[in-house]
Amino acid sequence: MFYSFVRTVVALLLRLFYRVKVHSPQAEPEGPVIFVGNHPNGLIDPALVFMLTRRHVTFLAKEPLFRLPVIGWLLKGLGALPVYRKQDDPSQMGRNEGTLDAARGALVAGRAITLFPEGKSHSEPSLAELKTGAARIALGAARQGAAVRIVPVGLTYADKHLFRSEVLIEMGTPIEVRDFLPADDAGESAAVRALTERIAGALRGVTLNLEQWEDLPLLQLAEGLYALRQKQATDPERLRYWARGLQLFRAEQPERFAKMRGDFMSFYWRLSLVRADPTDLSLEYRPVPVARFVVKNLLLLAVGLPLFMLGLVLFYVPYLVPRWASRRAELDVQATVKFLTAWVVSWGWWAALTAVAWWTGGTGAGVVALVGVPLLGLLTLYLSERWAVVWHDVAVFFSLGSRAKLKERLVEEGSALSDAVEGLAGEYRPRLDGTGAPVDVVAGR
Repeated sequence: MFYSFVRTVVALLLRLFYRVKVHSPQAEPEGPVIFVGNHPNGLIDPALVFMLTRRHVTFLAKEPLFRLPVIGWLLKGLGALPVYRKQDDPSQMGRNEGTLDAARGALVAGRAITLFPEGKSHSEPSLAELKTGAARIALGAARQGAAVRIVPVGLTYADKHLFRSEVLIEMGTPIEVRDFLPADDAGESAAVRALTERIAGALRGVTLNLEQWEDLPLLQLAEGLYALRQKQATDPERLRYWARGLQLFRAEQPERFAKMRGDFMSFYWRLSLVRADPTDLSLEYRPVPVARFVVKNLLLLAVGLPLFMLGLVLFYVPYLVPRWASRRAELDVQATVKFLTAWVVSWGWWAALTAVAWWTGGTGAGVVALVGVPLLGLLTLYLSERWAVVWHDVAVFFSLGSRAKLKERLVEEGSALSDAVEGLAGEYRPRLDGTGAPVDVVAGR
C-alpha cells in the first residue's frame, strides 16, 4: 500500500517536472530481474526507474542517503538496501556482504531489484567505468537456481536540471545471466568480468555516449537533416549511431572532420539566429492554414490569458524557491534538490492558499481553493508550454516566411549538408551495425 502510494505520487510529480518519454519495445519482464541504468542525475534516476514498472522493485542506494531526514524514511519504507562505499566510510565496506546477500535473496524469491553500476552520479558525456557488483549479485542468484535477467535502462536528459525539459527512458533487451555461469569456481572472476562487459555494452546501446558535450549540437543537427531528407521523425537510436560514427570519423579523418564540423556549426548558428531548426526549412505558409493558426491562438489567448496571469501570480513563490535552493548544488544533483524542494513547497503552498481562502471566504471558498489550486497549476503549466510553441512558430514565420531569399539560402545550404550526412551514413553504417566502443570495467561494489 505504502509502496503503491509513493510510486503514484512520484510518477505524477516526475511527469510534472519533466516531459517524460518512454521507449520500451519489450514486454514488462517477469521473474527475477535486475534493472541497471546509467546515472547522470542523482535521485531522479532511480525515481524514473521506479515509475517505469508496476512491479515492486528493491533499490540499492548509497548508505548516507538513509541518514537524511525525509529521504531516509522513504528509502526504508520502500525496502531499499544500503550500499557502503569506500569514499563514504572505508571501515563500513564489510557490511556490503549483507546487502549483497539480501539482493541475491530477493532475486531467488523472484523479485526485481534496481542498481546503477557506475556507482556514482556524474555529469560526464559518456558512461563511467562500471563496478562489478551487479554481475556478482546476478551470478550469485543464478547459482542458486534463479533465472535472472538483467534489463538495461537508458536515461537521456535534454537539460536534466531544467523544469519541463525532456527525458527519454529506454528499456533495452534483457540479458540472460545463466549464459555467463562459470563451470567451476576458478572461472568466477572471468564470468564476472564478461557479464559486466556485457552490461556495459547493453547500457551503451540505450544511452548517448559522447567524447565531449560540444559534439551534441553537431549530432542533433546531423540527425535533424537526415530525418528531414528521409521524411522521418528524429530517432534517439539513430542519434546513438551518429555518436559512434562521429568517434570513428574524428579518429580516422581528422582534417575532413574539422572542415565538416566547421560547416555544420556555421549552419547551426545561422539557424539559431532565426530561431529555427531543420524541420522549419520544409514549412510552406499558405493563407488558409496561417489564418486558422492565428484565429485559434487568439481565442486561446483571450480565454486563457486571465487564468494564466492569475496562475503566474499565485505560483511565483513556489516556482522560485526550488531554483533558489539548488543554486549552489552540483549539476548532477540540481534536479534532485529542485524536485524534492518543489514537492515540499507545493504541498505547503496548496495548504496555505486553501487555509487563506477558508479564513477569508468561509467553507465554500476553502473547498474551491482545495480543488481549484492544483487545477489552476496544471492549466498554467499547459499554457506556458503551449505559448512557448506558438512563440517559436511565430518567430520562425517572421524570420523565414516573409524573407524568401534567406530561406532559399538556408534550404540550399541544408540540402548540401544533408547530402554530406547521407554520404557519411552510407560510409560508416556497415561498420556500426552491432558494434560499439568499449567501456572500462573495474572491480568493486
